[in-house]
Amino acid sequence: MADDENGSTTGPRYGITVPFDGVTLADHRRWYEELLRLGYTDAWSAETDGADGLTPLALAAAWTPSLRLGVAILPAYTRGPGLLAQSVAAMAEAAPGRFTLGLGTSSDVIVSRWNDVAFEEPYRRVRDTIRFLRAALAGEKVDHQYETFRVRGFRLARPVEHPPPIFLAALRPGMLRLAGREADGVIINWLSAEDVSTVTPELGAEIPVAARIFVCPSEDTDAVRAVGRRMIAAYLNVGVYAAFHRWLGRGAELEPMWDAWQAGDRKRALAAIPDDVVDALVVHGSYDECRAHVGRYVANGVDIPVMAVIPLGMPLEEAVAGLAPPWTAA
Repeated sequence: MADDENGSTTGPRYGITVPFDGVTLADHRRWYEELLRLGYTDAWSAETDGADGLTPLALAAAWTPSLRLGVAILPAYTRGPGLLAQSVAAMAEAAPGRFTLGLGTSSDVIVSRWNDVAFEEPYRRVRDTIRFLRAALAGEKVDHQYETFRVRGFRLARPVEHPPPIFLAALRPGMLRLAGREADGVIINWLSAEDVSTVTPELGAEIPVAARIFVCPSEDTDAVRAVGRRMIAAYLNVGVYAAFHRWLGRGAELEPMWDAWQAGDRKRALAAIPDDVVDALVVHGSYDECRAHVGRYVANGVDIPVMAVIPLGMPLEEAVAGLAPPWTAA
């Protein structure tokens, strides 16, 4: 693989989720350097209840000047528009040509329960935020009444020469079509390799597709499924994900889980999740089997696979090395 003028890797992309659990941010330098040595091209963060989405990437930008960086995602609600523009501009300046902003609605839990912000009009909010960021990151003075917020006389003192691409996190058709119209790419999550072929036609445009893929490199199928059921229950009982899987056609398989969860019976809810749903949504098996499964996502339309590694019964370092990209794996 070659490098472009900004030092970024060109060619096939193969990403991993950072920061790694159990490793302090101060100790991540050797991990970032090891990712490059192993052939990973991308490191993508998230912003839920751990580190914020940008600090791990800022460290990676300084320590590894050729690693591509992305955040999946920053919520459109939890920073004011001006602060969001400043944060994105600073990250883009720290990693010129290597940073991708992932923007999304997040969820009512994160936005409202944890941050005390009204989770209202999510479609319009992300649309307005993309439009504001386009203007602000270009150095324009923004004085505009958007449908969901007002910005009065804001201009970045440090506009970036090359604004980063904006990827929109999307699940169902409305948001997917918005991504195709207004964003530079799309981020998809919690779906099977086969589901990608259902999702991407809704975009209505040829834009890059990034996908977070949960990967557990273990051949202990029972143990993987036990972990996978807990993860699925935690995510797919959130309203937006439940609606997503109903749209994908998985409603009949998951209805017993949803019913038990609503009734407060967590044990029955976990037991109700079928094995084939776990096997579809959580990649597992040997290292070769995991890489082949991730390859199915790529074959179905994912341009940037981003693994979220679950190192069950093994050191994290071993799992990261074992899952190294197919072009560098031993």
